[in-house]
Amino acid sequence: MEWALVILFGVAALLLILSYTLTRKAKKAEQRELELFSIGFMEEINKLQKQIRDVELDSEILAIQAGIDRTNLEEHILMREILDLYKRGYSLSSIASEKSMTEDEIEELLSPFIKQKEGRKAANERENGN
Repeated sequence: MEWALVILFGVAALLLILSYTLTRKAKKAEQRELELFSIGFMEEINKLQKQIRDVELDSEILAIQAGIDRTNLEEHILMREILDLYKRGYSLSSIASEKSMTEDEIEELLSPFIKQKEGRKAANERENGN
């Protein structure tokens, strides 16, 4: 009976040590996997930041080449917001109420973009024979 208890105690101690080492190995593997994921995520963020910088620089270059005055930043931001709302499908009246302006003011600001879009539709209709 004493030998059985000693053997059981020894097996229990051995299993405890084995469990501890396997748990440690699993933890290390999880940490490595998490580090790899973090590295990949950071690389993706860096790529996106570079793309954003490139787009900003391209925008600045195009603005200079087109002769657009970028000194009035508030007006530029307002125009960007209005164009964003228009491109997302908001009506002129909803954009006007959102920005506390009249529909005519919104239509005047968007006229270069609306005409360009309508011009493309007309060109597509002519090509399709409609």
